[in-house]
Amino acid sequence: MVTRGQLSRQTGCHIETIRYYEKIGLLEMPARNPKGYRIYDSRHITALRFIQRAKTLGFSNDRIQDFLRFSGSRSQHTRSEVKALTETHLREITGKIEDLEKLRRYLKRIAESCDGSEKSAEDCPILLSLFVD
Repeated sequence: MVTRGQLSRQTGCHIETIRYYEKIGLLEMPARNPKGYRIYDSRHITALRFIQRAKTLGFSNDRIQDFLRFSGSRSQHTRSEVKALTETHLREITGKIEDLEKLRRYLKRIAESCDGSEKSAEDCPILLSLFVD
């Protein structure tokens, strides 16, 4: 059993983030000791580490909530459902990568259009390209 501060130190998760996860239902609300302090157990530590790892992989809070529901001991969900959520996320990430690649190519092209000289920036090709509709 640990306090919120100890949970924060053990997991590297900020106290405010832990509060937020509790507020939105990602992290189960802990029991309180006789003095009113929240007391977290090993289930909270495991769940918080799971949340942190899923966040690192770019999953949204809603998807993380789904995964947590799927992983429960009384879950009626299947591996195919977990895989489907993961594949949907993969497609979304792939789309974002493609968009970022387009952005990179465009920025490279406009950066190359400027000679980088000490001339006035007023007619810089980069700035002019940003004013184009």
